[in-house]
Order: sequence, then C-alpha cells, then structure tokens
Amino acid sequence: MRIVRVKIFEAASCGGLLDGMDIELLRPRTGGDNSSFLPICLLGKNGTGKSQFLQIIAEIFQAAWHEHRPEEEATAANPELLFEIIYEVNLIDDVGVQRIQRAKLRRARESSGRIGKMLMELNGDDGYEALADNQNPEFARHLPPLVVAYTSGDNETLSIPFYVSRSGYASSVATAAMKDADAIVPNNRLVLLDYSTHLEVLIANLMIGPAELRGDLVKHANLSALHSFRLVIQLNHPDAPKIKGKNPNRKGVQLTDELERYIAQLCSAATCWDYETRQEAYTLDYLVDAESRKAFRAFWPTAMELYRSLHKLAMLNDLMIPKKARERLRRNIRSRKFASKLPEPQDETKVFKIEEVRFQKAAKSGCSSDVDYVSLSDGEHQQAQLFGIIAMFRDRNTLFLLDELESHFNPQWRAKLITRLMDLPVQGLGEQEFILTTHAPFVPSDMRREQVRIFSKEDDKLSARQPEIETFGATYDSILSHCFSIDPPISQLAQEKINDLKKTGSAEEIEHELLRLGSSVEKALLADRLFELKKQK
Repeated sequence: MRIVRVKIFEAASCGGLLDGMDIELLRPRTGGDNSSFLPICLLGKNGTGKSQFLQIIAEIFQAAWHEHRPEEEATAANPELLFEIIYEVNLIDDVGVQRIQRAKLRRARESSGRIGKMLMELNGDDGYEALADNQNPEFARHLPPLVVAYTSGDNETLSIPFYVSRSGYASSVATAAMKDADAIVPNNRLVLLDYSTHLEVLIANLMIGPAELRGDLVKHANLSALHSFRLVIQLNHPDAPKIKGKNPNRKGVQLTDELERYIAQLCSAATCWDYETRQEAYTLDYLVDAESRKAFRAFWPTAMELYRSLHKLAMLNDLMIPKKARERLRRNIRSRKFASKLPEPQDETKVFKIEEVRFQKAAKSGCSSDVDYVSLSDGEHQQAQLFGIIAMFRDRNTLFLLDELESHFNPQWRAKLITRLMDLPVQGLGEQEFILTTHAPFVPSDMRREQVRIFSKEDDKLSARQPEIETFGATYDSILSHCFSIDPPISQLAQEKINDLKKTGSAEEIEHELLRLGSSVEKALLADRLFELKKQK
C-alpha cells in the first residue's frame, strides 16, 4: 500500500486546524519486497499537526470499514470528516500475478449542504470509475485490511478512533456474553498498541515466531530467548461485576464461548496450572522450550492470532474500572472532548495479567542466570515491542501509523532504526504503508527528501512541505537547521553565553571560558573574536 495524496476539506476536529490541507505523499517505486520499503516521515515542532494528521488517516479508513462492514467496525469516530484520499494497493489476481491499483476515497458536502455518501473510485484506462455499491467485495479489497497504530507515550489525539473501535468491539462482546455466548464477534480493523500491550506482543512473537526472528527481537538487550512466564486469570474477584449470563456455572465475569475456548487452550498449553474455585482463578505457568512452543502452535498458527487472544482477555480488565470512569470516557469520545484515557485497574484486581516474565541471557554475556523483564529499560521494552509489531502484522496493504516511535531510544539506536527495520527477517515491508512522526534528525537522515514532510503552523493554519535539501545522508546539523530552524545546533543557554562573550567579553574572560566550552562552530567563532582582541592590543 502507498498513500499518494490527502485532501482534508473539513476535519470536524482539531479546532479546524487541518481544514483545507492538501498533502502530496507520492514516492517513486524502486525494487520489490523490502527494497521498496519507503516510509513517510513527518517532521515538525510540537503542535504542528503531525499526530492529528495520523488521526485523520485512521478515521478515514475506520469510516470506510464502518460503511462496508459495520459488524467489524461498529462505529466511526468522526462521521463528519470530509476528505479525499488517493492511494495504491498491491493486489494479487487468481493466477498469482501482482499489480498496483490506484483507488480514491471521497466524502464531500453536497450542494444542499448535507454530508454526502462515501464514494470509492478505481483508476482504469479511462480514468477513475466509481463503485456503484459500497457493499461490493471490491470495496473491501481496496482498503487496508488493518490500520495499526503505535504510540510510545500517552498520545490521546491519535488514540481517539482506536478507542472508539475498541469500545465498539467490547460492547459487542458484552452483548454476546449475556445473550448469545456462541456468537462470533469479528475482529475489528483498527489496532492500537502502546506500552500497555508490550507483554502481549512480546510473548506472541517469542512463542510463535521463527527462531531467527525471536533472537532478533531481543538481541539488543543481550538476551537470547524467552525463559518462562505466568498468566493469571481471575473471573470472580470480589470487585468483579456480578451479572447473570447464559453460563449458570459462571458467577463472575461472563465470557463468550470464544473467550472460554482461549482459556481452555492456555490451560492445555501450560507447563503446570492451578484453579481456585471460589474466585474462579487460573494460575498458568509456562517453561518455554521446544515442546511448549509446539503446544502453542497447535492452537495458534500465527503470532497475530495468539496476540489477538491474549489482548481480548486483557480487555476484560476494563470491567474492573469504576462505571463512572467508563461512562466519562464514552461521553468524551462521543463529544470529541478527549483529554484522558481509562485509568489502569489495580494489578491485584485485574481479570487478566502477565507476570514473572523471564529471559535467557545471550551466550556472549557470560551470565548463566535468567533475567526478569522488569529489569530492562524503557528503550529495551520499546524496541522489542516496535519490531514485534511489524513482524506480527504481515498482511499485504497493512497501514502502520507510528507516532514518535524512537522516543525512548539512545542516539545510537535512533541512528540505526531504519536499517534495523529493513533487516528484520520478515518479507513484504514494501507492500505495506508506514507513516511515522519524529522530532529528531536521525530518522530523516536515512530517508530521501521525497519521503519527508515538514509540518509547520502559521496564523493557526497547518501546512506540510517537502524539504528543499536532500535529507538522505545529510548531517544532523543540516536537518536541524533546515527542518527545525535550529542554527547553530547548540542549546539556547550556551548560545546566549557565547553571544554575550563575543559582544562584551574581554580577552581574559573569553580565554578563560573557551576552556569550558565543547567543540562547535560557535566556539571557533569565539576564538576568532579572542584573536581580534589580542591583535588590537
């Protein structure tokens, strides 16, 4: 997949800042597979609309899936969004031949002032031709099968459509558990991953993924493999809601047959497990080896399927949050006055939790003992999760929206980020779309200028432009100067000190302070000033 152009007629959000934006994202195609991995990088200062733009992209495709298949996306976060988006999808025909198809989605205001119907048009020999029916299977065929968002912080702006999607799914599950437990609730098309999901992602990949990938996901932390972990499921905790459902044997949290099956499968795959009747609590322990992985693969053929199962059980934790808090979130989502997310329930009261995750150290570390996951740094957690997400969601035409993906990385890891993504032992990166945001110069230095857009705000209006300089291979100083107006690339306090010395400092003062300054162009200019002063004497 590749997004070509986005026009936002009316965003119906963000205070109108994005209204009228017209952003061209065309990139030249290169080779096949991972060699055509050409993500879009959005740069800009805080408040220039980068995250809001990701939000709009998610809302566009959420609205499209809601229109086509409301049982998978129960509602749309922004039904008043008016837009036009042009993008390309990679299609495979019945005989295995791949082709690129350009599509256009559009929703505009009619001459009467009413919001018009969403239209999909497909580009052919005679230009764009509209699909007559949005229920046509071709409509779904030309949409991204998944919209996967990742945020390293608490970015509620980007999260809005994904919380709407999650809320719709959770409501469907609750209805099924109470009225028709054997009903199948389809997976939703929007997936949000943040710090709260990192253990689900990690365990899914390290239990199901191929050996080469498993090692690649944790080698940066000097680890070699997953050693062991525990799952705890407590359905009748004293604080759990007591509601009668279709299962007369279930006293606490009511489950669909699907969720009951996941628990049974996790018990079957466990090394050992215990069940406490009064609280309906399962304690499942797993010693990870070839046999335990074989047991998991018997139930979950792919890492994504295992992740979905674990995450669906984890969503039951929402039931432990006070009803007032859940109602407040629903009201905020409906009114788009979204300033907070659901509070995290106390660990002791969670319906589902992952505990005691331990790893084997890498052989070269010289340490034979296993390592607790909580001893790893935020950056080590983040890198394992980020690469795990990309390794796990492999469907062609998947759309990834990655907000400040490298925020917890040290400078060395940031400089290697794009290389490491391209070196992941997975195929098909070039058939997916990646749009990422950053405030750092490291990522754009690994991208051509055609892949970079600089967001800016002037007079409360947002705009995005392509850099005038070639960013690929450019020094960080050049990118900071051109894209962030940081010139010279030193901190404000040091710059003011040097400026004062150049204007009013004596030769003795400058000579003394030069010994206390780090290497920079500004230091060299101050040395020139010292030379001039000494020459005058």
